[in-house]
Amino acid sequence: KTQKLPWLGGAPEVLKHSFTPVEYAAATKGFNVKAVYMEVDVDPAELDAEADYVLGLAKSGREQTIGATIGGRPASPDFGAYIKRHHASGYAKGVRQVVHNDGIPAGTCLGDDFVRGVRQLGALGMHFDLCMRPTELNDGRKLALLCPETRFVVDHCGNGDPKAFGKRRDGEAAPWHDADAWRKDIDALGKTPNVICKISGIVARAPKGWTVEDLAPCVNHCLDAFGPDRVVFGGDWPVCLLGAQLGEWINALRQIVASRPAADQQKLWSENAIKFYGLKI
Repeated sequence: KTQKLPWLGGAPEVLKHSFTPVEYAAATKGFNVKAVYMEVDVDPAELDAEADYVLGLAKSGREQTIGATIGGRPASPDFGAYIKRHHASGYAKGVRQVVHNDGIPAGTCLGDDFVRGVRQLGALGMHFDLCMRPTELNDGRKLALLCPETRFVVDHCGNGDPKAFGKRRDGEAAPWHDADAWRKDIDALGKTPNVICKISGIVARAPKGWTVEDLAPCVNHCLDAFGPDRVVFGGDWPVCLLGAQLGEWINALRQIVASRPAADQQKLWSENAIKFYGLKI
């Protein structure tokens, strides 16, 4: 069943397509991949259907998907019942609500009901993903401090925009944020012990004709701010197709981290994720 994704209305044509496990297998061919599914911001009425579908994939044992971060609305009055039901599957590892969409004001994640819901995740040993505007990362830090028993994942290098870190190309759109302010907020999140960072997403926002040098400043700052034990790789497929094929993103990251210790690289690619998500490989 095709699900409704309201945000797709204004998205580029490359994403207006039904992406399936078969296509994911093709995109990852040649790589040894096991995956934790990430919710895709479906219509709120379809959150249960999305969760049931992806958790079913993981439970089947026949797919690359072996766990999931499901969608959810922490401020909803029925959030507790919702997460308890899906947590019982054993494959729901955490929850995300994207808070950078139009119409969602800054500070939404700091509302009393939202905080209460995120604390419920911690009580179940589940995490919450921070997917927010790069100018509002300090809200994510405040939420983590308000919910010390809950673990958090900063998505997409804090939605860092590679265009903020280098010389602007002719005709290039302005970056989403100021580089120094982003660095300061990433450093503060890196000092928050219940937060880790997902190295993902930035290639989707990279300038046309990007090179490894365009991506490296954002990646390296996150790796250094969080340290080798608190970073995990994310493919961000299919959204990465806005800037690269999945394999191109993987190979670019391989080049960026090539000079780091082999043990640290292994933590980034798999070991930290296995531990953080409690995966059985």
